[in-house]
Amino acid sequence: MDDLALLAFEHAPIGMIYSEDRVIRRCNPRLCTMFGYPVDRLQDASLSLLYPTPAEFDRIGQLGAARMKGSGRYDDERIMRRSDGRLFWCRVRGQSLEAEHPFARAVWTFADLSEVRPTADLSLRERQVAKMMAEGLTSKEIAQALEISHRTVEVHRGRLMSKMEARNSMELVARLVGLPLFDRPRD
Repeated sequence: MDDLALLAFEHAPIGMIYSEDRVIRRCNPRLCTMFGYPVDRLQDASLSLLYPTPAEFDRIGQLGAARMKGSGRYDDERIMRRSDGRLFWCRVRGQSLEAEHPFARAVWTFADLSEVRPTADLSLRERQVAKMMAEGLTSKEIAQALEISHRTVEVHRGRLMSKMEARNSMELVARLVGLPLFDRPRD
């Protein structure tokens, strides 16, 4: 890496990773600070270390590989896990260096959204429903994607509303995506 590229990587205002087959080969200091790990703990570690659960690592890996085939690009917003176990919302973007083999060599960026998007103690299924709601999917579309019933999605939505202290679905989505909430005008 030339001096200017190294300078940009080391001082980028977002977390950055270069990975090979979902193993961290290099990361910048901002990523280490964001996740609470020393650089030597992340060097040559599986990206699974940064996920809430191994199941989510596997699930997002399957989704990511499918989305990246051809274009080599990926982006989403998801819950990630810090070294102390705390969960936080993170914007993740990736670029494969080999579009037909998305995870062979890739560059990833991570932006901490915790200041604008609160987290609550959510189950895996609640996180999945929350993510899909934030993406604009309807309850029926979420049910189909997760292979659960529409009523089960509604139960999770109700729990999310309670945990996020939202009065209705629109307010819940606003809280999930980090939009500021304003008091409703009075008549």
